[in-house]
Amino acid sequence: MPTLGVRRETKSPWERRVAVTPDLAKELVAAGHKLYVERSERRVFADAEYEAVGCELVDDLPPCSVVFGVKEVPNERLLSGAAHLFFAHVIKGQSYNMPMLRHLMSIGATLLDYERIADAKSRRLVFFGRFAGLAGMIDALWTLGQRLAHEGHGETPFASCKPSHEYASLKDALAAVQALGEAIAEQGMPAELQPLIVAVTGGGNVSNGVHEVLDQLPVEEVRPEDLAALVANPDANDRVVYRVRFLEEHLVRAKSGGPLNVQEYFDHPERYEGTFTQYLPTLSLLMNGIYWTPACPRLVRKSDLPAMTRCRVIGDISCDVEGSIEPTLLATEPGDPVFTYDAATDSARMGVAGAPPVINAVDILPAELPRDASEAFADALGPFANSIAGASYSGTLEESGLPPEIQRSCVVWRGELTSSYSYLEEHLGG
Repeated sequence: MPTLGVRRETKSPWERRVAVTPDLAKELVAAGHKLYVERSERRVFADAEYEAVGCELVDDLPPCSVVFGVKEVPNERLLSGAAHLFFAHVIKGQSYNMPMLRHLMSIGATLLDYERIADAKSRRLVFFGRFAGLAGMIDALWTLGQRLAHEGHGETPFASCKPSHEYASLKDALAAVQALGEAIAEQGMPAELQPLIVAVTGGGNVSNGVHEVLDQLPVEEVRPEDLAALVANPDANDRVVYRVRFLEEHLVRAKSGGPLNVQEYFDHPERYEGTFTQYLPTLSLLMNGIYWTPACPRLVRKSDLPAMTRCRVIGDISCDVEGSIEPTLLATEPGDPVFTYDAATDSARMGVAGAPPVINAVDILPAELPRDASEAFADALGPFANSIAGASYSGTLEESGLPPEIQRSCVVWRGELTSSYSYLEEHLGG
């Protein structure tokens, strides 16, 4: 009988998510799999819920064929020879996770990275991205309220906003945003905020979550090319939120002067240069949800901040430290989520005081909506879970019985980098 494990998350005290909910666990047990679940007082689902569907509760996992987690696993918690599923954050050669990857390889384990579960067209199939966008936008509205209160505008409609983790559910959070929208439509906004322009970068699951929140507000769409005229218009509507969407054609241009080829940009970003700087002086809030690598142009450089005189908040959902938003100097947690950039010392000042904009850079945003996020994730993982549980991890990857979508996610097979990820060898070092 295949033995499966569900580990308790240890990376952050805020992490309450799971990949395998009690409902999914029940399906796996019914299919004949032995399922061990590590006890956890933080997990959003109680231990008793797993025990009730036939799981065995343990303080520490025994040897298992497959271990389901969410975030990175400490070296001492990796099981020799097991197949581990989690968000590994190694595919860009992230230096901070190379020791973990080296250790995982040294103990002959297998790594299946959720981030790389994709169909034949490279479209991701199992993700938390929508919930990162949902929580990120809700948190940005709260951050705006906090910044406005710091500036002396305590009676704005945003004063009632709360961060995502203070709502009992996504339903409650969206109802609160809808009430905010009604207040904006009725009361309007301070003159200093008019017009309120929210820019959203990216066109994937993260940005979809952002737009889902914005759709609860009185939104008026505007094109990037119309922003300058909108800001200069003294009759701009103070009872709506102006939303502007930025995709690749608004963010970069070919250095050759030729037309944008999106696939070429993804494959060879070094051939392109950024064009987003021209829009920065017009924005009130910037919600960043793009995929970024060091070869890509930055959206916001540290030197750009003085030009962002209207911008109160940057919601850096992508949260690449000193990446697409260069002044994102650190990733934060929900209990202390925001900072401003101090140019004089090139450092972060925690809180909403300091030179604007305030940067919200929580890197575990879906953990702020743990139950809703876990249920959606498990629903997406469910169609593959039984195949993952019943696969053979003793032969070759091709003979394992894993479906193609899961084979594409295999970074390490039995201690060896797979061919698709052999490039990581140069990052592993000693």
